[in-house]
Amino acid sequence: MLGTLALLALAWLAGQLVRRVLRRLVRSLSRRTATHWDDALLGYGMFRWLARAVPVLMVQFGITLVPGVSANVEALVGKLMTALVVLCLVMAISAALSACEAMYQRTPRGQQRSIKGLVQLVKIGLFIVAALVIVATVTGKQVGLLLSGVGALSAVLMLVFKDTILGFVAGVQLSSNDMLRVGDWIEMPQLNADGDVIDIALHTVKVRNWDKTITTIPSWRLISDSYKNWRGMQETGGRRIKRALYIDAASVRFLDAESLERLARLRLLADYLPSKEQEVTQWNRALGEAGEVAGNRRRLTNLGTFRAYVQAYLDTHPDIHHGLFCLVRQLASGPHGIPLELYCFTASVAWADYENAQGDIFDHLFALLPEFGLALYQQPSGRDVRAALAPPREGASAASARERALELDEA
Repeated sequence: MLGTLALLALAWLAGQLVRRVLRRLVRSLSRRTATHWDDALLGYGMFRWLARAVPVLMVQFGITLVPGVSANVEALVGKLMTALVVLCLVMAISAALSACEAMYQRTPRGQQRSIKGLVQLVKIGLFIVAALVIVATVTGKQVGLLLSGVGALSAVLMLVFKDTILGFVAGVQLSSNDMLRVGDWIEMPQLNADGDVIDIALHTVKVRNWDKTITTIPSWRLISDSYKNWRGMQETGGRRIKRALYIDAASVRFLDAESLERLARLRLLADYLPSKEQEVTQWNRALGEAGEVAGNRRRLTNLGTFRAYVQAYLDTHPDIHHGLFCLVRQLASGPHGIPLELYCFTASVAWADYENAQGDIFDHLFALLPEFGLALYQQPSGRDVRAALAPPREGASAASARERALELDEA
């Protein structure tokens, strides 16, 4: 009994001594070296697990020196200590793999492509092999015999490890085809995911949404389902603006000489109006006598001139990416007016810069519409209806009618 206690005490002291010596040695080396590998191995506990194997080995080999211990006890202790040594070694290797993954993530390539799923798969295989070795050591069975039993249960194992197999296959496809990286902005409406990818693991992909919630997506769903990746937009350096101004069709008209003279003072129309007027003049001159009829002649419209102004405005705007496609087009008219769509890209992909640029552009165009005699389409509001239905007072002017409508609205 005393011999057993003495052996356990010596094993414990040896473990503490080796652990402290290893820690001091690694810290001393880390100060002298410029690499961070030793820090990572120490931080993930590889040396701690190696130090834990020392007292186990002392017990395994020292039990034979303890007097009064039977052969059966020695054999049992030897098997248990062997199993513990295997466990310590496997945990040390697992810690080393985690350290390698952490060091890889610090590299520029590691920030784009994650190997977390591959490392997790290797760990799973390592633990399975370790479990078979431990069971074979404790029970005295051969590993080949255990593997034959595992083969008979392959159908069950396929069912148990279904998610692992699917996750591994999905991870290989995502990585080999460069479909997903850590930091990508993705949209997956069917799973309520809209934000940045923060982690790619063997089984799951984590997305931090813009409302700061976390959506966890099974890896295989990114292969079987469709999603939008905004990485292309970020790499291109321009974010698309695709919005329309809905022009009231009743405000579209031909431009008269006075309007043309006023609009010619606009800097962005200085080149457009003279060339367009010359083109229209030559066209009308070629008509001959038919040009005497106003309906046969070509004339400039306020909507077409405004479209040319918007195109010139975008072509010179500092917040627009001039290396990408830029177009102002008129879409088919509908019950909400005539859509005049702006299709262009901002020079910045940052969300705040994008919204500021878009807001400044449309603020300017909204305010400039009256200069061209145009008006935005807007459905009648309750105030408009009350103003129309309000009975005019005797001798009241239009301004008085509007004041009456405001009074009714406040009431």
